[in-house]
Amino acid sequence: SVMSKEESGGKLRDTLETQMAYVENKQAGVVVLPNHLADDFEAFCHSNPAPLPLLYRSQSGEISCPPLAKHADIRTDISQYCVYEEGCLVETVSSLAASGLWSDMVCFYLGCSFGFEGKLKKAGVPVRNVEQGRNISMYRSAVPAGKFSCPLVVTMRPIPAALLDAAVEVTHLNPLAHGAPVHIGRPRTCPRPDYGEQVELQPGDVPVFWACGVTAIEAILSQQAPLAFSHSPGCIRPRSASRYPHNPLLYSLASQAAVAKIRQLETVIGEDPGERGIRALFVQDELLRSCLALSHSSSVAITTGFPTHYMHSPPDETDGPPGAIAMATMLLSLGKKVTMLTDRRAVEMNQAIIDEAVRNGVLKAAIPLVTFEDSGPDAALHFLCHHGDASKPRYDHLVAIERSGRASDGNYYNMRGINIKHLVDPIDNLFIAAMDIPGITTTGIGDGGNELGMGKVKDKVINLMPKGSLIACDVPADFAITAGVSNWGGYAVACGLYLLHTCPSHQRYLKKGLGLEPVTPQDQLQDWTANLPSVDKEESFLSTLVKFGIRSGKTAHLAMEVDGLTFHPTHSDIISRLLEVTQRSTTP
Repeated sequence: SVMSKEESGGKLRDTLETQMAYVENKQAGVVVLPNHLADDFEAFCHSNPAPLPLLYRSQSGEISCPPLAKHADIRTDISQYCVYEEGCLVETVSSLAASGLWSDMVCFYLGCSFGFEGKLKKAGVPVRNVEQGRNISMYRSAVPAGKFSCPLVVTMRPIPAALLDAAVEVTHLNPLAHGAPVHIGRPRTCPRPDYGEQVELQPGDVPVFWACGVTAIEAILSQQAPLAFSHSPGCIRPRSASRYPHNPLLYSLASQAAVAKIRQLETVIGEDPGERGIRALFVQDELLRSCLALSHSSSVAITTGFPTHYMHSPPDETDGPPGAIAMATMLLSLGKKVTMLTDRRAVEMNQAIIDEAVRNGVLKAAIPLVTFEDSGPDAALHFLCHHGDASKPRYDHLVAIERSGRASDGNYYNMRGINIKHLVDPIDNLFIAAMDIPGITTTGIGDGGNELGMGKVKDKVINLMPKGSLIACDVPADFAITAGVSNWGGYAVACGLYLLHTCPSHQRYLKKGLGLEPVTPQDQLQDWTANLPSVDKEESFLSTLVKFGIRSGKTAHLAMEVDGLTFHPTHSDIISRLLEVTQRSTTP
């Protein structure tokens, strides 16, 4: 499935003769290297199968290719060849038969994306480069490809947005023709192609990028081999800065099985045993979109804290911190940098809670705890970005879970309509500033409509929730996850991230098809035990909160409950069901 942030025969073919081009209808590109580089290049192909799907490696001096065409002569059967010396293109020729060094050369036949274009057409997906009579656009990307220290080269095909799923499904089933895309979405700039010709997007098209076998040519150039040959991939332009693809993330890929499970998680957390009417605020796939964006992130700031009990000290409630810690643990396990953002009044208490969580094994590792002070009009920008430069964000995702959110009148209200602004720092300003910083995405998790981020569903809150016109948060997030209890949303995010981590389709997309390392069932089991929320861990953490005097949100009870619902059986049952969905095996 393809999810977005906004909505969850060219000339090259003419250079490949038909008798050389097919094995099970897969077209091939050709690279010829000296024997002393052959083993390294073969290993390079096997570790990067998306750009370099290896169909056949010849013997030294072999001119035919038995799996493709046993009577062919690779020295003459391609209409144009590139000749490289010491890593430089020196000429293009129509034959290699005169080369006196052929006996020391090894030929590699690599799957080509032209092999799936016919299947795209059959699926009703237009092939714009063919329609326009142009060679496919090829770009050097910013992604390094393995030991040859060369950039990944990608092809770009414009695909109508409504047909993205079809294009992904068709190409996913053709791994020997590069498989599924490695990036989907419009970059900030549209430079001239480094190879081939510019293919024009039509209205409604989305640029889609597939790994490209021309990566092999970049490997030749970077390795500076004394002599090498390849088929001609079209006009080679001078080297330029790596630009394609470009963040911020617009689209992502995941398998249908992973998507279905995350949607089941969303159904579980949407239950409303407290009868607060939260189902009225539900927007489908907000959990999925948030998990996909978080999976692509590298640095995440999480904030929580709802001081609803303004007459007690501390005023905070037990909803929010458990979900925040569950997300932090999973994010840390995935190699993300995580920062906790809190109110100045609560720094000492929250630091003690984090330390206790680490000692008890609830939190994977200690994480920084920071505060934000509104010291001027650029304070939020300087907090979020290095030196206040919007092109250099410190964080690429902000998450608010059960965090008091600013209403349209500038105040902060609990569900009873009591103004608690004096207990809340203006962390909302960070979410507002993030709207204008392309590299930062935001998520809000709530269960009443007065939480930070719930401004995305403000109209529903006003019309459908008690005191909605007063308490509704005015500050939106890119993704607004609603749950019967906000902690459940945090648990679901942790489970969703795990599902994406163990989804081969998603991991391939994250890694741009490079250096794939399959996840074994044993690895999955270890990750499960160490990093997912569990009944025991969540019960332990809730007891820590109670020890620090933090109370249940609805009743103000200093007890093992959240929002008036006791941990056993309500919360423990939800956690168990979330784990059961996540752990359940899926029939291929």
